[in-house]
Amino acid sequence: MSFVLVAIESAKVKWQTDQAKAAQQQKLAEPENAAAAPSSNNKMSWGTELWDQYDNLSIHTNKGIEVLDKYANFLRDRVAIETEYAGKLRRLVKNYQPKKKEEEDNEFTSRQAFRNLLKEVGDLAGQREVVSETLQLQIIQGVTLLSKTLREDRKKCLNDGTMLQQTLSAQLSSLERAKRNYDKAYRDSEKAVENYKKADMDFNLSRAEVERYKNIMTSKIQQSDDAKNEYANQLQKTNNLQQQHYGILLPAVFNRLQELDEKRTRGIREFIIGAADVESSVAPIIARCMEGIVKAGESINETEDSLKVIERYQSGFTPPTDIPFEDLSKMDPSAVPQSNYSSVPYNHLTIKSGTLTAAKLKKARGGILNSIFGSNKEDFSDLPPNQQRKKLQAKIAELQHKVDQETNTRDGLMKMKIVYEANSSLGNPMTVEGQLNESEHELEKLKVNLKKYQGFLDKANQLQVANNSPQSNRNQLQNGHRTSRHSNGSASADDHHDGDDQPDDAGSLSSSASPESGLGTSHTSLPGSGQGSANENATGEETSYETEVELLQPLGTCRALYPFEATSEGSIPMNEGEELQVIENDQGDGWTRVRRANNSNGWDEGFVPTSYIECTLFA
Repeated sequence: MSFVLVAIESAKVKWQTDQAKAAQQQKLAEPENAAAAPSSNNKMSWGTELWDQYDNLSIHTNKGIEVLDKYANFLRDRVAIETEYAGKLRRLVKNYQPKKKEEEDNEFTSRQAFRNLLKEVGDLAGQREVVSETLQLQIIQGVTLLSKTLREDRKKCLNDGTMLQQTLSAQLSSLERAKRNYDKAYRDSEKAVENYKKADMDFNLSRAEVERYKNIMTSKIQQSDDAKNEYANQLQKTNNLQQQHYGILLPAVFNRLQELDEKRTRGIREFIIGAADVESSVAPIIARCMEGIVKAGESINETEDSLKVIERYQSGFTPPTDIPFEDLSKMDPSAVPQSNYSSVPYNHLTIKSGTLTAAKLKKARGGILNSIFGSNKEDFSDLPPNQQRKKLQAKIAELQHKVDQETNTRDGLMKMKIVYEANSSLGNPMTVEGQLNESEHELEKLKVNLKKYQGFLDKANQLQVANNSPQSNRNQLQNGHRTSRHSNGSASADDHHDGDDQPDDAGSLSSSASPESGLGTSHTSLPGSGQGSANENATGEETSYETEVELLQPLGTCRALYPFEATSEGSIPMNEGEELQVIENDQGDGWTRVRRANNSNGWDEGFVPTSYIECTLFA
């Protein structure tokens, strides 16, 4: 009996000792866990404050990413609206662009302002397109990439958290099994001790029976001790794992989720500010567009437009004088009375009184527009005097411009021909002979037409002066009635001169060598180069070009930066570093004329690319 009691007491002492060791190990582990915990830097940490809110944190982070996706969809819809708005603005500008038939009205300040307004609105459309493209390329792509990254990181964090939870749950299950085993073994050991005590007190049992109960008791006590040790071991492992789980491992996962959510929040802030910056970047340009629109409106000048209306539609006719009284008693009875009331000009078109049908009204309008905007005669004599002079002046300016262009062309061909004649190695002068003849002929025709239209203008000016003289007004009131005038402003059919009269033939054109060429005459005539004109037929004289060859004074020197192979007629080859004389600067065509001495005690002249040489001109 005493042996049994000693065994029980020893088991209790051992169990208490194991419990004390476990408590001591737990206390020793607390500083280590505290040191291993991440520093919060005085900031609230999800891992510390929300250690038991795994499910809520999972839901919260998912909602945050959904907000980011919603903002991305908002930006896509806004980009679509910006693109549509810009496209509609451009179509609006295109639809309201002035038509070609309205180009004459562009001289009015109101039309010019409207055209400038359309230009500024087109620029506004361009800025909306810039906003749309920038939002698409920078903001939307950034939001989409951030959302994708956050979803992947969140998935990894949740997977790690799930694994930690599963590991802790498995350890808790092991602890529960060890505890149940220990509880069962402990009850069995107590029952065995009790049975042994009864058997030891029962004098009817044999010594062998008592010894069997004793062995059973000893076996059960040993099983209880083993189960107890297993339970203590599992408890220690569970506590250590639980401390690591809630103190280190799970907080690390929660802190990663916190960083992920803060990154998402910070990203939304930056993207909203970035979208505003995109809008602000085009604000100065849009403001300048608005200033341009205001400036266009301020440029409208009603007085100037009124004067331009007068300039465009003023006919030059004098207002009609009073209609004289016709005394029939003093007139020849045999004379046929004439009515002159319908001869009063009205807007350069006489319209008889009466009811106008739609067809007649359309025809009348057509006649008015034709009289204002067009003419079917070469001298524009079917237009009012002022409009006739305006058209003639425009035609003369156009012809003068063509004469200047053709003169420059003729001079260039002449210059090239003289250079070729002076140095046949540069090219064959006959290659430009045909072009020169054609240019001379075209120039002759242009000058003849120019002189013809100048004659038309002189005649129109003289007629206007005559019509505005007092004598002209008096002549219109002879024999008690007005003299009818034609719509073109001429006095009558008897006084009208045919506008097709040709002016005197212009003198034949003769040109000497251009001063730039530096060459004299070469006694080379140009047969058929314009001398077969009207003037040549009248005088029988033939124009010739006479030059004398002499060297041009060099303007400076140049050095070849690169080698050049002469592949076109009139050019000369050169080697890198070669020194040459500059005798003619680049005239804007990219070629410079140079000269160098040859082995025959002569000179080689030609053109080289200006970009291939470095020139040093004389002072």
